Amino acid sequence: MNNPLTAALTNNGKPSAKGLINRIKDINRLFLLTVALPTLLSIIYFGLIASDVYISESRFVVRSPDKQSTTGLGALLQGAGFSKAQDDSFAVHDYILSRDALQKLETQFDISQAYGSKNIDIFSRFGGLDWDTSFEALLRYYQKHVSVDADTASSISTLTVNAFTSQDAYNINESLLEMSEKLVNQLNERGRQDMIRFATAEVADAENKAKKAALAVSRYRDQKNVFDPAGQSALQLQLVSKLQDQLIATRNQLSQIQSITRDNPQIPALKRQVESLQADITNETAKVAGAGGSLSNKAVEYERLKLESMFADKQLAAAFTSLEQARNEALRKQFYLERIVQPNKPDTAIEPRRLRGILATFALGMLLWGVMSIMVAGVREHHDR
Repeated sequence: MNNPLTAALTNNGKPSAKGLINRIKDINRLFLLTVALPTLLSIIYFGLIASDVYISESRFVVRSPDKQSTTGLGALLQGAGFSKAQDDSFAVHDYILSRDALQKLETQFDISQAYGSKNIDIFSRFGGLDWDTSFEALLRYYQKHVSVDADTASSISTLTVNAFTSQDAYNINESLLEMSEKLVNQLNERGRQDMIRFATAEVADAENKAKKAALAVSRYRDQKNVFDPAGQSALQLQLVSKLQDQLIATRNQLSQIQSITRDNPQIPALKRQVESLQADITNETAKVAGAGGSLSNKAVEYERLKLESMFADKQLAAAFTSLEQARNEALRKQFYLERIVQPNKPDTAIEPRRLRGILATFALGMLLWGVMSIMVAGVREHHDR
């Protein structure tokens, strides 16, 4: 393909002076528009207009205490979300870029004025070109100048703040860290309250169950006229054993007397005593192992109620232990924000990178000029034919 210079040749191969001059003028105008003028404007902007941008950087990590709880309640609460430092790190990230954080910054030192000062060039300051000074516009502007990134391997977060003075960059970074620490403390306090409230509810529930179980045992004793069926059965069996011993002794005595003489006046009395002892043994045995209201039947229901009462008492004791553990857990932080690198107060402006910006404009202009020159030459060549 011919370039603009070769396109200025006549059909017999000899150049036309007028055509050559026109082609050179076209090239100069194209170079001026695509390279010279943009480069000149970039030199003026980066050299005379663009405001210095200072960058303050800090690093922090949200972490849990090294000593984790090994109690059942502690493990339950940790598994339910209390002390998940990584999740809370993301919560801190969201908070830093949120409306709430921006509102507090606006209240503390008028961040809209810090970013919208007339000393900042019109292309960079807040509300410069579009004149939109609403809070939503400020939030979008703020989120472009404040960033927080996390290293998933180390869980270290990097907070970067861009501002137009060194002091503003430092102040915004420091304030955001302080607000993040307060947020973590609030989450800690909420976790403490949830832990104690959960444990207190468990104690109240266990107390209610223990009271109901004890009341059921008491009612059963009153209704059945029995205090301890097992203990009373043992006493009844001891009484039956004594009656049986007496019965054996009486029968032996009766046999001895009858063997000596059958007309002894003691014999009728001994026989009545034997019958009485047998009746007593039958009655007392029926109280222990008979049908209906015997102690053995009462003991089944009583032992069930007693077992429920004992289980409720153990639950109550465990609930009190859990409450004490929850109070101890609440005394220490579940997680905390630890600063790894304090916010720096930059001595020099890092941005804009003026020389890089000028060279980038020049390089892009040259590329555009080359492409458009080839296109223009092609069009002219086609037209000349």
